Order: sequence, then C-alpha cells, then structure tokens
Amino acid sequence: MIAYIKGELTEVKNKYLIIDHHGMGYEIAVPESVIEEVSGMIGDTIKIYTYLHVKEDGMSLYGFSSKDDLSVFKLLLTVNGIGPKGALGILSAISADNLRFAVLSDDVKAISKAPGIGAKTAGKLILELKDKFKLEDAFEAKFSHNETFQGTGSPATGIREEAAQALIALGYSQTEALAAVRKVELKENITVEDVLKQSLRQL
Repeated sequence: MIAYIKGELTEVKNKYLIIDHHGMGYEIAVPESVIEEVSGMIGDTIKIYTYLHVKEDGMSLYGFSSKDDLSVFKLLLTVNGIGPKGALGILSAISADNLRFAVLSDDVKAISKAPGIGAKTAGKLILELKDKFKLEDAFEAKFSHNETFQGTGSPATGIREEAAQALIALGYSQTEALAAVRKVELKENITVEDVLKQSLRQL
C-alpha cells in the first residue's frame, strides 16, 4: 500500500498529475479540485495521499490533497456499484465536506450531479453511508478545513451546528435539522437563536 507520494510535480494533465519521486514518475488520478489547487505549481514539491487500485490488467493510483478526502473516497468504494472512477467523479463534483451533508440530509439531487451517478445510485449511496457519518463529525471536519485553508475558523459553521443540535434536542431528526439549518441564509451578525427561529419556521 502506498500511503502517500511526496515529490516534484512535473506535469498536470486532464484529471492526472505526474510526480517525480527519486527519478520515478508516478501518474496519479485526482479530483478536479486537486488539479485547481496545483495549477501553476510545476516544479514544486507536493504531497498527495494515495490509494492503489489493483486489478487483473494493471494498477492505478488515485490521489487526494488530504487524508480526509482519501478516507471519504474509501468509504465511497464500499458502496455496491461504485468503483474508483465513479468515486473520483463524485469527489470532483462535490467536496468531501458537502458530500457528508448531502448524505445526512438525503440530498439525492446534489449527489446525482456527479457524472454517471443517477438518482437511484445516489439514493443507494445515501442509504449505505448514512450510518457512517455523524452530524457533529461533519461540522467538525468542515470547521477544520476552514481553518486549514482560510487561516481562521468559520463562525457560520459553529452557528449552524449549534442550531442543528438544538433542533435535534427538540425532537427533530438529524436529517430534518440539518436540512432546515442549511436553508437559512447566514447574514452578518446573525445569531444561533436567529438561525433556530428561521429553521423552525421551515419545519
């Protein structure tokens, strides 16, 4: 198993990167988000977390910029009927963070935007992965990524989480709570109480 590859980015193709590691060039299939991240970084040293897919006629490497994205990719592979290319397509169409929220809120439409994923497959994906995601974990991951890429945490993420937890405490299901708070537009100076009130109106 190749956990990650760190080396010089020598080429960026359509859906692929080539990384030179000690004189050996590794071709790695990546989501579109990674292509965008490394655009203009030819010659720089980068680190990509990888998954090695072995089949009878060859081996393929799939890569991601974070361990979290890789773990979600592996979860997608547990869904019957979704292979590495399909899972990569899903994570190109929707981020790992948004996929968690889509699964938890039964958002078939968001998932079926991925190439080759129809409503039936999206519904099956939600059914099979729903018990593997938790609302608090989804918010924590989102908050963590905001800190990583923006330098500071997102207050909006915390507000949504508190409002969703309050709705769950009031007896609403996790799916209902998450769907309701996601529909609320977070304006400047909005409070948890404001989000809760607007969410309750929708419920």
